[in-house]
Amino acid sequence: MRYFTTGDLNKQVGDVTDAASREPIVLTRHNKSRFVLMSYEHYERMRSGIDPRRAHYVSEMPDEHAELFGEAIARLAKGEGYDNEP
Repeated sequence: MRYFTTGDLNKQVGDVTDAASREPIVLTRHNKSRFVLMSYEHYERMRSGIDPRRAHYVSEMPDEHAELFGEAIARLAKGEGYDNEP
């Protein structure tokens, strides 16, 4: 989880909200955690208790997930997929 100050929010609202669109972030004030900022979609998943994401042991991973995982690993091995993803 990334941390930003409330001053960062005032000065760099685009950077802070961009980070919050990917994962919840903590906003600090006077070096203390004060707020959590997250996307509305993340909030709704958390609030409803319904999250379509699932975790699997590698040995039990569904075939379609294993294929996607293998493709992603291959892209990363070629240096792709770090800074050029949407």
